[in-house]
Amino acid sequence: MLTRRALLASPLLALPAQAAAPAAPVAIQRARTYGPGLENVMRRLFDGIGGLEKLVKNKSVVMKVNLTGSPGQRLFHAPAELAHWTHPRVIGMTSFLMHRAGARRITIVESPWSTTDPLEEYMYAANWDPSLLLNAGGPINFLNTNYLAGAKQYTRFKVPTGGHLFPAYDLHPIFRDSDVFVSLAKLKEHATTGITMSMKNIFGITPCTIYGDGAGEKEPSLAPRGGRGSVFHSGKRAPSRSAPQELNPNSPRQDGYRIPRVVADLNAARPIDLAIIDGVESMAGGEGPWIKNNLRRCSPGVIIAGTNAVCTDAVAAAVMGFDPMAGRGTAPFETCDNTLELAEQHGIGTRDLNRIEVAGFSITDALFSFRKA
Repeated sequence: MLTRRALLASPLLALPAQAAAPAAPVAIQRARTYGPGLENVMRRLFDGIGGLEKLVKNKSVVMKVNLTGSPGQRLFHAPAELAHWTHPRVIGMTSFLMHRAGARRITIVESPWSTTDPLEEYMYAANWDPSLLLNAGGPINFLNTNYLAGAKQYTRFKVPTGGHLFPAYDLHPIFRDSDVFVSLAKLKEHATTGITMSMKNIFGITPCTIYGDGAGEKEPSLAPRGGRGSVFHSGKRAPSRSAPQELNPNSPRQDGYRIPRVVADLNAARPIDLAIIDGVESMAGGEGPWIKNNLRRCSPGVIIAGTNAVCTDAVAAAVMGFDPMAGRGTAPFETCDNTLELAEQHGIGTRDLNRIEVAGFSITDALFSFRKA
């Protein structure tokens, strides 16, 4: 039982809790395959949260997908999209329906590992055909946001509440210049944050030219080198000095403390307008095949969406068999702080399921216990 003394001593209370964090409906739909019935499934999904037209009509959209790790990595010989990558059919169908709803422009973004190659090349390496996405009903652009990629300078996004770990983050200007920000994630567990869904997905919008292991010391490097382990995970080095520095250099150097705070900060600095979580096919035990754990393929058979990322991820966590109100030391947050709670403290949204309206399938009907997969 959580006592008042334990609550007051909690490291999560660096910022005041937001008792009235906003709530928004979340929709759940069953999808057993990525086959021909996907269009109707996703139409019902978006109808459950009020439709796409009010979100995207006559607007530019930037869509962050999840293509984590190397395109050559597979889980038990399964294509990446059947385990740890967002499936191209979900990406393409989302783009198609957005165009039908009146979107003016769609840009699909990701930060591929240590390369300035176009995003299309990364897709080709995974045996994807980017032309299928380019023909999804209207104009689509691809953009590698791990470096400037032709833009003039990075854009600074301040954390309105001051930040848990950093006060602001320097990102590619596409996130400023687009009207609607979509996070299209995969439903998975995560070795560092316990779970990874729409909020954790945007950890990948931070350019490694600034926040990478090989980032420039004074200014951003021209090309991304390495991952984000030294700056964000371990705090062994600072980001480029051109970017805002850590609020407290004496903060814990433990990734289970740091990464949830970075994720919560990013979601406050550049809020997600539409969260979509692909849980048709996935994996349990971690976020990718590089994790040395009890990894296994699984088929939750769901797609989840909402206009508030905290609410959406809270419902998705419950579908996975986890309590979104759980604290550190409790599944799935055995070794980390709860990102949902940290985001709630920023006032982004509520993780209280009693306050979240669920449309389509109920959490009980969609339940798929990842720990029992």
